[in-house]
Amino acid sequence: MKRKHVVTSFLQYKGRILILRRSKKVGSFRGNWAGVSGYLEEGEDSLERALREIREEVGLTDREVELVQRGEPLEVPDREKRILWIVHPFLFKTRRREIQMDWEHVEHRW
Repeated sequence: MKRKHVVTSFLQYKGRILILRRSKKVGSFRGNWAGVSGYLEEGEDSLERALREIREEVGLTDREVELVQRGEPLEVPDREKRILWIVHPFLFKTRRREIQMDWEHVEHRW
């Protein structure tokens, strides 16, 4: 099984968690609800990547989010695609409810 590392960040606003519906234009999990996610390149810092994905996918700057917790990586097997996803999870809080979704998502909910 091929191993792929990804970051997944959940954003909290006044006790509510942001989830996003993935568009049909993305390479995996089309139409599914998820946190802010992205591939982690070899040697790349997972926190830096998580912050970059937040900037790109929902338009929040580094100053608009605060790291609450960084979880231990989780192994999530996808037998159909023969991929072992290594998910690096993060929880951030924000004081800004408004986001700017990019092309990777079609809707969101808090």
